[in-house]
Amino acid sequence: MKYVVALVFCISILANAHSQEIHKIWSGTSVPYHFMMPPCITIYPADKAQNTKVAVIVCPGGSYHHLGMNHEGYDVARWFQSKGINAFVLRYRVGFWGFHHPAMIEDLQRSIQFVKENAGRWGIDTSKVGLVGFSAGGHLVASGGIFFTENYLQPLGITTKVSLRPSFVVPVYPVISMQDSIAHKRSRNNLLGKKCTQAQKDKMSLEMQVRKDGPPMMVVVQKDDPVVDWRNGFYFYQSLIKLSPSSKLILSDKGGHGFGINPEKGGEAARWNEKCLVWMKEIGILTNDIK
Repeated sequence: MKYVVALVFCISILANAHSQEIHKIWSGTSVPYHFMMPPCITIYPADKAQNTKVAVIVCPGGSYHHLGMNHEGYDVARWFQSKGINAFVLRYRVGFWGFHHPAMIEDLQRSIQFVKENAGRWGIDTSKVGLVGFSAGGHLVASGGIFFTENYLQPLGITTKVSLRPSFVVPVYPVISMQDSIAHKRSRNNLLGKKCTQAQKDKMSLEMQVRKDGPPMMVVVQKDDPVVDWRNGFYFYQSLIKLSPSSKLILSDKGGHGFGINPEKGGEAARWNEKCLVWMKEIGILTNDIK
């Protein structure tokens, strides 16, 4: 049954990706992955006439168990693409297929490497490559903005020619903490395993790992989130702002969880993407007007 569901999911993904170029990130390497769900990025290049030279790697959520590829992946990428921003949707390894940390951040760093090393193909400025992630994907992109000096690719025998530091990070209704008091336990179990140690919890509790040399982050949080305790993102921002004055908090009383960029589900909170463009101008990532 597990594989029947997965097959239907694969067909759905392929159908929704349409004719977009898809790159299997571990092709030609010995990195393990499940044959039915090879980690890949689906590419949404900006129109040449509208290209801002900015890129975002989009990481859907799903409790590190599965991935909401459509509403937190392809829909988001198409919106950024329509604004002249090159978008890359990452399908990363998850717990459903038996993978745990560091598989997820390996996939993310490999994607950053791919986008930067091939930036010329899409007219991308390598100093303007950012990350956008939702729920557990929010934890993943925030991890990418914190652990960029820990090269998770090197132990795999992969040499990088570029910095793995993203230029900006946008965690949306994110999982952040692995501490018992506010952790989203399903995400923690899939990321670290059910028998994780306190040291592992501390390492992956990102509110405890913020660094001064990290990229600016825009954290999107809803107080009525019924899935991930809103204090995850709020406490994270409180740690961030002490070291990163360019970081920003988008805090809403209502909106819930899992809305992507759909105002019909998230109301005003789902318009974070529009506020994101304004913030990207404020921090110097976007330098030209976007319609």
